[in-house]
Amino acid sequence: MKIEKIEMRRLHLPLKQAFEASIGQQTMRDFLLISVHSEGETGYGESVAMPLPFYNEETTETVLYMMEALLIPMLLKNKIERPEDVARLFAPIRRHHMAKSALEGAVWDLYAKQQGISLAQALGGKRKEIDVGVSVGIEPTVEEVVSKVEGFVAEGYKKIKVKIKPGFDIALIDALRKRFGDDLPLMADANSAYTLDQMDLIKQLDDYNLIMIEQPLAHDDIVDHARLQSQLKTPICLDESIHTVEDARRAIELSSCRIINIKVGRVGGLTESKKIHDLCQENNIPVWCGGMFESGVGRAHNIAITSLSNFKIPGDTAASSRYWKQDIVLPEVEFLRPGVLAVPEGPGIGYEINWEVVKSLQVLEKSFRPENVTIG
Repeated sequence: MKIEKIEMRRLHLPLKQAFEASIGQQTMRDFLLISVHSEGETGYGESVAMPLPFYNEETTETVLYMMEALLIPMLLKNKIERPEDVARLFAPIRRHHMAKSALEGAVWDLYAKQQGISLAQALGGKRKEIDVGVSVGIEPTVEEVVSKVEGFVAEGYKKIKVKIKPGFDIALIDALRKRFGDDLPLMADANSAYTLDQMDLIKQLDDYNLIMIEQPLAHDDIVDHARLQSQLKTPICLDESIHTVEDARRAIELSSCRIINIKVGRVGGLTESKKIHDLCQENNIPVWCGGMFESGVGRAHNIAITSLSNFKIPGDTAASSRYWKQDIVLPEVEFLRPGVLAVPEGPGIGYEINWEVVKSLQVLEKSFRPENVTIG
């Protein structure tokens, strides 16, 4: 695979409405769209880093720096046979997983197109369609969240995830159960908003038949989560704590969780995502695919990885219309039927770029070739 050119575009894609979690509010996606060119084909990837380091340590600016100073030159200066080579090439660089993932994802898409197969097929996925859930942010009142959930239930989403934080938790879950009953597939996502000092409060969530409580404790913890999980009937799902397959192994061995959320950007790409998937499958730990407000490009990568067999819980890969007035792909990501997305069967990600929309959102564009880059 001779990579001839890499393009990097920075886009500002406004959300249809603000979305709030315990880590802050988001009104716009500030992200990078990556294009990798080779022998007449182009692969696309997307950075999911946020403008500020509230989810993890990366930001759009750190990703820009890492791309330009190190990752793009390394990729252009080295020979790549298969997408897995990208992860090995980038391995000496510590962390910066979202920057690595954006480039590696583009190479996976490129490889699949060169092979004439779908990205899902290239990853070993067998599913033709996937169930999807939806994430509901924190609102000013419990009643407003309940109203939003009513709409999403009517749209057929297969799982409802609600964001919680201290002071906006038990009353919310109680109201949802009273309105929808125990049959609603419901989970709570804390984004690290609690500590072990609040164990008695967290244990109250055991009364509500939740699918899981996601990342209740610190973003880098697996030890305290093990202690908390031993006191809960409800499965803990780890998100921010899992960056590598080794993190997943340690969490499983410590019994820190019973479910793992795989976010492709958080763990450094599709190669590492597949390793975590396989490890969890060997240990009977179900996984699901979390969302980071991806545009249609990142959304397509999520669909592809979710076609693997151990993704047993509906993920957060909602339809494009959930977040955007207009997405950057054609066709937009739409339901095959309520709560179900088709896994594209065309080459690569299975979507085309809507360049008219991209150009309208673009605030930066840079192009790199082997002859005009240096490392460092």
